[in-house]
Amino acid sequence: MKVQVSFDKPDLEKALSIATHIAPYADIFEIGTLLIYHHGVKAIQSFRQAFPQKTIFADCKIADRGKEAVTLFAQAGADWVTVMAGTGKEVIHTSCTTADNLNVKVMLDLLDASSVAQSALEAKNLGVSALLFHQASDEQESLTFLDKWDMVKENTDLPIFISAKIRRETAQEILHVNPHGIIIGRSITDAENPAQEAQYFYELAAKY
Repeated sequence: MKVQVSFDKPDLEKALSIATHIAPYADIFEIGTLLIYHHGVKAIQSFRQAFPQKTIFADCKIADRGKEAVTLFAQAGADWVTVMAGTGKEVIHTSCTTADNLNVKVMLDLLDASSVAQSALEAKNLGVSALLFHQASDEQESLTFLDKWDMVKENTDLPIFISAKIRRETAQEILHVNPHGIIIGRSITDAENPAQEAQYFYELAAKY
């Protein structure tokens, strides 16, 4: 099971510093939307320069101009980009085609999908490489979003990553559904000892 760490605060230097300490315990570094809003492609470029061997994931939430957006993030050094499931199929397909030509992968974000089951069913034919199933950051902390897990899992053979407010107290319940990967943000990046916290989740995920 992959462990993806999300950096979603606007302080780029602090994010890079934390990343340096937790690098052994993260398979993927996610450049969150707040970092992208604040620093643009510089955030991607900075992580790529600092961690040339690490998988870099840009949570850019593409909903329009897929060809141009994917090209921009690919040139900055991203290995993965996110495209919103609620946008048009043509945008998703164009994004995926462009990504494939640039050796980048697309993760389809199901957050705004009108039907997570239908989006999961259609994703592979549109060229998507993985699905992002998660709880919105502004929602109250709860595991009720997992009620829809089977609707996604049963309609695809693509890898599925789960992003939620994963904490030590909730991690095992989320890991129990056996996603391909988990995305953890502030439980690690806001921790008093980020490396220790990252190691805990990394070793826990390895058991699954």
